[in-house]
Amino acid sequence: MSNREEPAPFVSRHIGPSPLEQEEMRKALGFSSASALVDAIIPQAVRTRTPLRLPAARSESDALAALQDLAKKNRVARSYLGMGYSASITPAVIRRNILENPDWYTPYTPYQSEISQGRLEALLNFQTLVADLTGLDVANASLLDADTAAAEAMILCSRVSGIPNAHRFLVSSLCHPQTIAVVQTRAEPLGIVVDIRDPLRDGPPEETCFGALLPYPTTEGLILDYAGVIAAMRERRMIVVLHVDPLALCLFRSPGETGADIAVGSLQRFGLPLGYGGPHPGFLAARSSYLRKLPGRIVGISRDREGRQAFRLALQTREQHIRREKATSNICTAQALPAVVAAFYAIHHGPSGLRSIAEGIRARTQRLAGGLTAIGVPLLPGTRFDTVVALLTQSRSDSLLRRAQARAINLRRLPSGLGISLDETTEEGDLIDLLSLFAEESGRPLPTLPPADAESSPIPPNLQRSLPLLPHSVFRRYQSETELLRYIRRLAGRDISLTTSMIPLGSCTMKLNAAAEMLPMLWDEFSQLHPFCPIDQAKGYQELLGDLERWLKEITGMAAVSFQPAAGSQGELAGLLAVRAYHRAHGQGSRDLCLLPVSAHGTNPASAAAAGLSIQSVLCDDEGRLDLVDLRRKLSEAGSRVAALMITYPSTYGFFEETLPEAIRMVREAGGLVYLDGANANAFLGLCRPGELGVDVCHLNLHKTFAIPHGGGGPGAGPIAVSPALAPFLPSHPFLPQLPEGGIGAVSGSPWGNAGVYPITWMFLAMTGASGLTRCAEAALLSANYVARRLAPCFPVVFRGRSGLVAHECIIDLRPWKECGIEAEDVAKRLADFGFHAPTVSWPISGALMIEPTESESKEELDRFCDAMITIHGEMEKVRKGEFPSDDNPVRNAPHTATAATAERWSHPYSRQTAVFPLAWLRERKYWPPVARVDNVFGDRHPICTWPVEDETASESG
Repeated sequence: MSNREEPAPFVSRHIGPSPLEQEEMRKALGFSSASALVDAIIPQAVRTRTPLRLPAARSESDALAALQDLAKKNRVARSYLGMGYSASITPAVIRRNILENPDWYTPYTPYQSEISQGRLEALLNFQTLVADLTGLDVANASLLDADTAAAEAMILCSRVSGIPNAHRFLVSSLCHPQTIAVVQTRAEPLGIVVDIRDPLRDGPPEETCFGALLPYPTTEGLILDYAGVIAAMRERRMIVVLHVDPLALCLFRSPGETGADIAVGSLQRFGLPLGYGGPHPGFLAARSSYLRKLPGRIVGISRDREGRQAFRLALQTREQHIRREKATSNICTAQALPAVVAAFYAIHHGPSGLRSIAEGIRARTQRLAGGLTAIGVPLLPGTRFDTVVALLTQSRSDSLLRRAQARAINLRRLPSGLGISLDETTEEGDLIDLLSLFAEESGRPLPTLPPADAESSPIPPNLQRSLPLLPHSVFRRYQSETELLRYIRRLAGRDISLTTSMIPLGSCTMKLNAAAEMLPMLWDEFSQLHPFCPIDQAKGYQELLGDLERWLKEITGMAAVSFQPAAGSQGELAGLLAVRAYHRAHGQGSRDLCLLPVSAHGTNPASAAAAGLSIQSVLCDDEGRLDLVDLRRKLSEAGSRVAALMITYPSTYGFFEETLPEAIRMVREAGGLVYLDGANANAFLGLCRPGELGVDVCHLNLHKTFAIPHGGGGPGAGPIAVSPALAPFLPSHPFLPQLPEGGIGAVSGSPWGNAGVYPITWMFLAMTGASGLTRCAEAALLSANYVARRLAPCFPVVFRGRSGLVAHECIIDLRPWKECGIEAEDVAKRLADFGFHAPTVSWPISGALMIEPTESESKEELDRFCDAMITIHGEMEKVRKGEFPSDDNPVRNAPHTATAATAERWSHPYSRQTAVFPLAWLRERKYWPPVARVDNVFGDRHPICTWPVEDETASESG
């Protein structure tokens, strides 16, 4: 099917309001042009004087063709590199109905549980899968990758350890090199000493350690029996973490059975493409006693007002925004969409299918080992799952590597020889090709492989899994594709996504994720590259990253970019670590204080704490502007301790502050650096450049500003752009030796973070071009002010700029309604009856709603949302006037389910029509909330975070 040239440029379809509608909206605001509106919103002192120099905008077909040319420069080899990344097969039913389905990739994080029941159930499936595989009690709803999960486990161990003043963490030298590197990066700023040794060979260190990280299997692929070591460590009150391969756990003894306390890993090989390193769902599972300290998100089972089972994000949901620097983690973005894929992969195959896949990999590995032995190749002895290590001299390894690369085969170089890791895509012909390499090198004839149905040697009894595999019926119920497809569709229908209506969350920018942007992500040339393949096999990807770096440097006015941070929170951490490293390199290691305006983004304090910095809040005045008097006082008090000012611009209060240039000058005079949180960059694209203002580091949320979808709570991407002074301190990586030695270390397991989603941003920027990007920002500013103007008579806007306008979002005040018994949360729940996701609730101002419409919503949709809010205001007015009781009205009782609306008895003082069809257009496009108001208190008091097993004796095959 050929792509035909579209009659209108992409940006005209990306921006929701038509030119005529934009003119009407500007007229309602009293402005005759877009430039006049922008001039009134953004202070002249922060405006850029130089237009963006980006390539001209391409049509969809031209951009796709250009990206296809880049993709063809990649060479997809057969990679047997392993190291936590394996090729996998994404079942077609999952690829088509989840990965390629906007019902699954466009929703927001499920903070509003009533309209997120589908994703929450899918994530509970993920948690149950992880808990069962690991033999532990609880698991979170995913982390950024396996290696950052290992670092989070180390921090968790430190927090829960009962050993006083213990600051040492043992990491086995047999872990993957990138795992060790990420753990070291995260440990150093927290004052944790990483002791790298092989505890089986060398024994535990004499010094007291609060915990240990052990690989299972090792980086050389051996499954080791840790029973004795773990018992000895537990006697010393150490907390034991196992870094696991979850597919191996289908056959081998689980961490819970070995006595481990925590397990971490990645479920990438459960149906996720390699994607040149991500996004992949990391996980952390633990004993139940650690539940309330686990990092990241956790889904729990609760109940709704009508008594039915309901799901919610439990316990520390968004707690990094509330507890600030005392939060257990700075994590804000998880890997929800990849986690959903992994869970459905397990449901698709069922326990017997997973075991069959694992047994097939193990059998092929044993057959390969037998063939290599027949040739005379010495092998690393021990129990294996998917990896064989050939013990070779360096010269022989070099020769074999050259021979392999000539045949587009990637083997892993090790100090002891060559590693070969197999996966579910490995076929009979691949085994023959691998053996022929070694046979030719040895001058020996190709050996005959044992037959495919030959019985494998048994797993040693001390390493065999004894727990039943995935006993819950969800993993046995949907074995036919018909039933699985219906289950996927049923869950998707329980959620509000961008396919339903606008999602007006402030500070989250839920803009269009265009189909043309999404298509290339799953092209084989991008999705099937191993992150550690030779760089010359990824020339197209490297060129794509080069394009993105040039474009982002131009947009931000900065000097260099690192793509390694896999989320905005990780970008914050990487940027602050770079600031800290800069000061230390200049002999000013005492600079350990980060100044944070109270208007800064919610994750900033937790990120600063994770970077080893102390926190000092800076006040804002009554109008929400940074208080320069307070800043001056804090700078004076801190003296030479000032490391950085971390500011969000425009601020989370929803407007551009004219105080920014003066604040930057003051901090620089005090010897500090300036971090600009780019979460709100959608407001200044092409209009402001952080680098021109004197900013030193800025992270950008590609999953907000640059069109990568939120995926129901992840993946994210948070690259950082830095000034020339900070360029030497960008993240390094064991597989990026070309970076300067002063780098802060690895912050992600992959050198390029979530590279698999970068083609989306490339397409967005290629199709918008310079003028289109600026038009996006102008439209976002226009839409937010139009909404603010329409709602202001009913809901006062809390903060405005000097001209009385807001930026790309506005905060409306509901605090006065508390005396009528109505909270901001009640309005959020009532919006579900109108088919809308709620704005951001009670953040950054308690008792308020923060609304961000984005540039992609049409005027019709903006008006529908405003009409809904104005209708809700009318209902609230009836409560104020006494026409509705304060405890029995449409707002307090929301959301209204179909069950309630069709019940025989209706005792409320308003009609059923008012409850479920408050506006006429709802009769044609009604979204029915699947549950009533969820009981959060009950959920926290009775945390249930995995599916209970209905029948412990159920057959694994169903």
